[in-house]
Amino acid sequence: MRSLKIVLPVHVFFPEHFYGTETYTLQLAQCLREMGHRPTILTSVLYGEKGRGGACYTYEYDGFEVDCIDQNSQPLTHYRQLHRRADLYPLIQEIFRKREPDLVHVTHLMGHTGVLLEVIRDMGLPAVATLTDFYGICPNSKLMRYDESLCTGPNRRSTNCLACYIREHEYEFVHRRALARAIQKNRSLKWAARLLPIAASLPGFRRSIIADRIDAVRERRAYLRPLYAVYKRMITPTALLHDAYVRNGFYPERLRKIHFGIDLDVVKPFRKHPARIPSPLTFGYIGQITPHKGVDLVVAAFAGLRADNARLLLFGPRDQQPGYMAKIEKTASGNPHIQFRDTFPADRLGQVLSEIDVLVIPSRWYENSPLVMLYALASKTPVIATDMKGMSEFVIDGWNGFTFQKDSMAALRENMQRLLDRSDLWRELCENADYTMSVRDHAREVEAIYRDVLRENGSSVEKATRP
Repeated sequence: MRSLKIVLPVHVFFPEHFYGTETYTLQLAQCLREMGHRPTILTSVLYGEKGRGGACYTYEYDGFEVDCIDQNSQPLTHYRQLHRRADLYPLIQEIFRKREPDLVHVTHLMGHTGVLLEVIRDMGLPAVATLTDFYGICPNSKLMRYDESLCTGPNRRSTNCLACYIREHEYEFVHRRALARAIQKNRSLKWAARLLPIAASLPGFRRSIIADRIDAVRERRAYLRPLYAVYKRMITPTALLHDAYVRNGFYPERLRKIHFGIDLDVVKPFRKHPARIPSPLTFGYIGQITPHKGVDLVVAAFAGLRADNARLLLFGPRDQQPGYMAKIEKTASGNPHIQFRDTFPADRLGQVLSEIDVLVIPSRWYENSPLVMLYALASKTPVIATDMKGMSEFVIDGWNGFTFQKDSMAALRENMQRLLDRSDLWRELCENADYTMSVRDHAREVEAIYRDVLRENGSSVEKATRP
């Protein structure tokens, strides 16, 4: 395949943002460059974040040109703008005109909104996507309800989405005291979400702000789903994501499951070859310190272990949610075996994993093969993870780690205690732990998809490329 000009839109990017989707985008771009293609990045400064000045600017990262749209240049005044920002259309269009891509590969729509797909459609550009979360289905991208239970997607009238919206935007209802009191309780909120659309259709209420917001919530899926037809292929890294998009009617015939690849060189020097059981046994957590990640679970579980030969290392930003962090620190207070560590550069991940004997991923939401889990398995580090498809597809209970019921601190503690009580069990899990899909393997499969898409687009690969 000849050299392709490829634009990779992602919601946020390095150096300010450096988590899973951003890392995936960077590594894919690096591999495509190695293969002779010419990728550039399209990203954004999300509303409320600090930009570098100007509605649109270009900077360089790792030798890549990064076009960045600062969304603070236009006020965010309406919920509808979270999935459809019409003001972005000319900015995105101008970037595509400048880059003249042979193909667009979207790794996240957030920030760009469905307007990005409108531009791709109107310009007739071939496009594929990697679906890294549930953005197309769910307004919060997590499929997690207002009461922290897990969701399967919008119901027939989107009343479950409306309930989440009301809980998140309670301030819009404070002037209606009875309603404000009702929606503070989960059961009453559920009924309010069912009844408000009926009330909104009544004369005198039909043109109210609340009625307008209700319409915006309910129209989201009807707006986004048809636009996903712009994608000729959609890559899903897990069976969980694949099944969720199929269940919600997002063009099953265009979905292709390809597991994420990782940079195996990062962990190769640090692969475990256990000759003896480590003492103390070190449990570790790496990632965001937020409630949906369940960090409080692992801290509480560790605090109750019956052993002195263990320690817990927590790597993550301590300033993300100060109130939540304070709660965790209170649980850990006085325990010298619990240590908080800062975030670290991606190229140090192998070294950090060498300090950890067991990685714990206690998430409350549908994780989708988190990269840190794949790197841990590749370094032969056992993993204890919540028993949900996006992780249990890789962590096999009792083989290369353990899985436990969502939100069950007791079950998590039991699995940690098993490793401390049985000295041979950790070694068995280490020997079985592995992951061999490299970023280059993944990129080669992605390139094959590009070839198919360009061929189906009516042009040969030779014709579609430019010298």
